[in-house]
Amino acid sequence: MADKSIKEQSIREQYRTRLNGLTDPKYREFHRRLLPGVEGVLGVRTPELRRLARELLKDGWQAYISQVSDAWREKGQGEDGVYYDEIILWALCVCGGCKTWDTARSYVEEFIPAIDNWASCDLFCSSLKLSSRYKEEVWEFIQPYLLSGSEYELRFGLVMLLNHFAQRAYAKQALAAIDKIRHEGYYVKMAQAWAISVYFVKCQESTMDYLRNSHLDDWTYNKALQKITESCRVDQETKAAIRSMKRPVKTNSAVR
Repeated sequence: MADKSIKEQSIREQYRTRLNGLTDPKYREFHRRLLPGVEGVLGVRTPELRRLARELLKDGWQAYISQVSDAWREKGQGEDGVYYDEIILWALCVCGGCKTWDTARSYVEEFIPAIDNWASCDLFCSSLKLSSRYKEEVWEFIQPYLLSGSEYELRFGLVMLLNHFAQRAYAKQALAAIDKIRHEGYYVKMAQAWAISVYFVKCQESTMDYLRNSHLDDWTYNKALQKITESCRVDQETKAAIRSMKRPVKTNSAVR
């Protein structure tokens, strides 16, 4: 049977064909190494994905999201389902297409279950720029995710904190929420450490007080200190003080 003409193809089929045409084999292999266990990676570079998203935002982004999300629910992500690159394009369409939180909320809720790796999580959170205009609504929205038992729901909440709420008005509440998280997932612990380092740069005094009284496990605590000392926005004297706060490493504190 002959292939469908462009006019006969769904919008997802049209963009799937274009994604295949933009595959960069070297980038695919590089990106696969960064995403162990993630299937269906074509290797389309992020600037190309953003360009395709901008085209969709002119016309068809809602239909694209509907078709990709339906396919993901039916077949999941992978070579025989939805490409990782389609998931990223879906995320970019949500972030660029929704102009109010009332519009965005249902799209965000629908996308979160499709997050199964750090890259799609972090790109989605950093691209959700409308959060800066709807602080209180988004703050309330992410609270249940900070209490979740799911690795990537927790990471979503944490990365939203560090991207959109690393400021004095939210620091105490945010650090308290970070401190309550107990999860052995590597990508949760790394997000906790990363978030603390961002809060340290933005709200040093309150974060230093927090570190002196935190209930973090030793691995996450020490990783947070490491990330703080790696920041070019922390002076050498402060870095020396932070290094002196490192806890002794215990042999039973390994992270899976």
